[in-house]
Amino acid sequence: MLRVAIPNKGSLADESIAIFKEAGYRQRTDSRDLVLIDSDGGVEFYYLRPRDIAIYVGSGELEVGVTGRDLLIDSGAPATEILPLNFGASTFRFAGPSSAKYSLQDIGGKRVATAYPGLVAKHLASLGITADVVRLDGAVESSVRLGVADVIADVVSTGNTLRQAGLEIFGDPILTSEAVVISRTGVEIAPGVDILIRRLQGVVTARRYVLLDYDVKKVDLEAACLITPGLESPTISPLQKEDWVAVRAMVLRTETNLIMDQLWALGARGILVTDIHACRL
Repeated sequence: MLRVAIPNKGSLADESIAIFKEAGYRQRTDSRDLVLIDSDGGVEFYYLRPRDIAIYVGSGELEVGVTGRDLLIDSGAPATEILPLNFGASTFRFAGPSSAKYSLQDIGGKRVATAYPGLVAKHLASLGITADVVRLDGAVESSVRLGVADVIADVVSTGNTLRQAGLEIFGDPILTSEAVVISRTGVEIAPGVDILIRRLQGVVTARRYVLLDYDVKKVDLEAACLITPGLESPTISPLQKEDWVAVRAMVLRTETNLIMDQLWALGARGILVTDIHACRL
């Protein structure tokens, strides 16, 4: 039976459980449960601390896990990302006192506070910068004011928290992270993993795309297909009106309204949008 690790708490846990449910796997109903066996799916789920998952997978105790790309890199475990899941996004940036106007070159010899010392140390090494990485478990943005560090490296969304602490973002992003499926590095993929990945990939794709149906005149078909090329090509079906056809294509969910506007302006009518619950492509 395939052994899979899922985060046990927080938004990453909630979204991980949701995507596995959509992929057809049973999931726990009580947050106190640490193990669940899905006999029909052939999977044994373990609910673990997100920071520990890469360690368990890298050691070979578990075949597959879901964790953040940031946590995977920070762990230093021999595990590899095999599928991005398109949720749990975060961006890591450097920040320093607003009055200092730091650049990346100024980090050399400074103290850098972070909750992700492994990740930051690797990034600094890749830039050829030597600095003292200070590990903190929380309140990283307060470390400069309290004299523990000169700059920080932390997750940044709007930057409001940093500005309130008198800090300013500088340099390029250290990393853009999201939830990912991981497996052990350098070993053959375990039996059953390919099915699990196909199921999850189907859900990820279904969340990103919708089905778009519309009717259009034959003379406008070529232009319409340029607007909705689909993943491979759109499906074209004849209508009772000889000079019209029906078109079906997958389009990105985020672009749906723009595409509908373009099709309407072209003369397409009967434009319908349908959610996709799962797919195999």
